[in-house]
Amino acid sequence: MARDTVETHFTEAVTALSPGAPRDPGMPVREGTTLTGARCRELFEFQLGSRLLDVASRWLREQGEGFYTIGSAGHEGNVAVAAAVRVTDPALLHYRSGAFYLARSVMAGRLPEEGLRDVLLGLTASAEEPMAGGRHKVFGHPDLAVIPQTSTIASHLPRAVGVAFAIERARQLGLAGAWPGDAIAVCSFGDASVNHASALSGLNTAAYGAYQGLAMPVLFVCEDNGLGISVRTPDGWVAAARHRLLEYFEADGCDLADVHDVARAAAEHVRRHRSPALLRIGTVRLMGHAGSDVELSYRTKREINADLERDPLVATARLLVEAGLTTPDELLTRYETTREHLFKMAMESSRRSRLASAVEIMEPLAPRTPEAVAPASTVAAASRERAFGGRLPELEGPLTLSQAINRTLADTLAAHPDVLVFGEDVARKGGVYGVTRGLQKRFGAGRVFDTLLDEQAVLGLALGSGVSGLLPVPEIQYLAYLHNALDQIRGEAATLSFFSRGAFRNPMVVRVASYAYQKGFGGHFHNDNSVAALRDIPGLVVASPARPDDAASMLRTCLAAARTDGSVCVFLEPIALYNTRDLFDDGDNGWLSPYAPPARWAETHIPIGRARSYGDGRDLTIATFGNGVRMSLRAAVRLTAEGYSCRVLDLRWLSPLPIDDLLHAAELTGKVLIADETRRTGGVSESIVAELLDAGFTGRIARVTSADSFIPLGDASRHVLLSEGEIEDAARKLLG
Repeated sequence: MARDTVETHFTEAVTALSPGAPRDPGMPVREGTTLTGARCRELFEFQLGSRLLDVASRWLREQGEGFYTIGSAGHEGNVAVAAAVRVTDPALLHYRSGAFYLARSVMAGRLPEEGLRDVLLGLTASAEEPMAGGRHKVFGHPDLAVIPQTSTIASHLPRAVGVAFAIERARQLGLAGAWPGDAIAVCSFGDASVNHASALSGLNTAAYGAYQGLAMPVLFVCEDNGLGISVRTPDGWVAAARHRLLEYFEADGCDLADVHDVARAAAEHVRRHRSPALLRIGTVRLMGHAGSDVELSYRTKREINADLERDPLVATARLLVEAGLTTPDELLTRYETTREHLFKMAMESSRRSRLASAVEIMEPLAPRTPEAVAPASTVAAASRERAFGGRLPELEGPLTLSQAINRTLADTLAAHPDVLVFGEDVARKGGVYGVTRGLQKRFGAGRVFDTLLDEQAVLGLALGSGVSGLLPVPEIQYLAYLHNALDQIRGEAATLSFFSRGAFRNPMVVRVASYAYQKGFGGHFHNDNSVAALRDIPGLVVASPARPDDAASMLRTCLAAARTDGSVCVFLEPIALYNTRDLFDDGDNGWLSPYAPPARWAETHIPIGRARSYGDGRDLTIATFGNGVRMSLRAAVRLTAEGYSCRVLDLRWLSPLPIDDLLHAAELTGKVLIADETRRTGGVSESIVAELLDAGFTGRIARVTSADSFIPLGDASRHVLLSEGEIEDAARKLLG
């Protein structure tokens, strides 16, 4: 449906309206509704602005000055949702919630032109757009409590549930969160999104929490136009598919009076009962999915015209005219005046500066302030005494990797009341491998708790908690399980700072039990060695400690980076090394390390992107990480006994890679062997080779990796995983 068709229909339909008897603007526009004439006129202005923004977006595209044409035409009834909630209620908006955004902007005390200009600057990809700065067209603004969302379908629902959860959890813990204690979260989305796994995860998580008596104040708003681009949503499907434990409300989004009253009732229910609800707003879609959409290829003219007859802008105009609050001529004059003014604003916006360099584009991607990240002793002695029951970890003697992580988490929980540790089995059980054992007993179920078995839900709770002022430390039980919910990190967590120029952040440290080599326990999903999907996410920090002392220091670094810089960190914990004690011989306790007391945290600090070197050999550098560190050290000892001089470089950080340390070690020996437990194709070794070559390294390079295979059960895994013998043989070949 072309924009001129929609505009012509509006003009003709409004012209044909018959004015009613004049009515007091303070009276309802229609019997049986609470929408007053004055309020209806206000909301019409936002609906009109949203419609004309869509018209302008198509015009800008025709001029070669606009870059986004997915609009809100037909969905303008969502303005009533904005009117039903508070300016301080955090909102995560569907890309067709334009009228909501304009209303929220004015409700927050801004001039009407400011909200319009926000959107126009986004359409023209201007660097002056106040949220994303030309990086993407979003609805978002820090002063409006509107958290920007990309167009990833439904991926924001788990985060919305996390925001609702965090509102209540912060209040219960007596913390000053980002939102008022009586706020509710508002999340809008389309009908096609109802079928998406992340939407189902969000809706189910909210219902699951409410079923257990947890406060989950989230209002889900489904703007149902019956189409997902060209795919039809069956009539009644949203109502039929809704979770039975969610309070359900339904309104005609093309009737402003109806959606106004129903939205108020839905918002009031969520606020009063602190429980989730789903509001379905029946809408139409005008002008197609986007500017390039040819609707006639999948819809009949009769269907398109039927939507046009339900145009919500015309319907609101009818309410005003029939209530005697205005005349058709006044409305048409207002339409033309606003249109002319908006087009002038659009042209002016197209002349604003745009992003001009890679440096400028990437500036908000992953800010790093290493000088501010170095941890200091912030734990009061008395708090530590209570947290550890009088037995401080530095007095325990050498610890395993698992114990070191546990003690670091305890120190963090004792020092920072806003830290939450959660995931599947982490509370009573203390994690499948006991890493979080005892933490819930010491710090309470409000801060250390189990979640439902849904990785999207786990990460959604973390996303919502992080953007709400808390510091979440979620656990994903196995590396392979992370892939079930990777878009929560890729599409949601890693993009928020980028698309908000740092105005919104979701700091978090995601702990993941990782890699292979478990004894007596195997199979693909519990022994996964794929990290490629993490390493190509811009700005993501990927930590991979091997030794207990490094694990403690690196975890403190990740936590400090999350708190200070808003970093999103994934902390890969080698399962096979959790309880390893020995390095070379049984009983040598060579893989244990003492726990550093707070007074030594700054001294033992490990900056992001710094490697650790073992030995001072000049013949060969073995670059490795994770389980490869222990295997390489054992191989290096045998090679040393044969007269070779080797050093082992533990990369420790897989993203960003410690390039400077790698190059230094490579130049010292002139030969580099990469021992990589991930796969040969798409593994870490490929990037290491590329970095060495890009830096002009002219020495010899070789690599040994695990095979391009999934990991089978039991002893068969040895045939596809990197082994000590392979490292040793490759080293001899390179040295020879």
